[in-house]
Amino acid sequence: MAVASSGSAYLLLDVAGTACALPRSAVAEILPLPDLHTPPAAGGWLLGFLNLGGAPVPVIDLATLLGLRPAVAAPGLYAHLALMQGEAVAYLVDRVADLMTVPDSAIRQAEEADTLNGCVAAELVLGERLVHALAPERLLTAQERIRVDALTRAAAERLAALPHSV
Repeated sequence: MAVASSGSAYLLLDVAGTACALPRSAVAEILPLPDLHTPPAAGGWLLGFLNLGGAPVPVIDLATLLGLRPAVAAPGLYAHLALMQGEAVAYLVDRVADLMTVPDSAIRQAEEADTLNGCVAAELVLGERLVHALAPERLLTAQERIRVDALTRAAAERLAALPHSV
């Protein structure tokens, strides 16, 4: 009797024409792209902030962060935000293509030293396609996190200073 192999759930993403994936367990929610608050200090891969229940959530253009697209490109019609679980950050992707369980036999661990900050954790072999499975906790460097956290605190202070609507 054959034992069924286990697998891991991944969200398959289109990031500037590059197939990528995020572990399903790392993503809290997928959102359509709303209007963002864009303070003067935002720019490059930091698109601005999403007001989520009164708390500013930084929105990062994943394609620009990974060097796949220049920062001046406008988001496409089908762009989505992947709101991450347990950390207040959302990543803009061109499209969330699918949710699938990938068998363990189709997951090849990547060498951490082979990508910037080890942001590619594995390669998913899906038929003839090779998909980069990203490690959300390593997408930003420690210095980038510190800067984004400081800008998020500043955005929260500005939001708190506004009068509350009745």
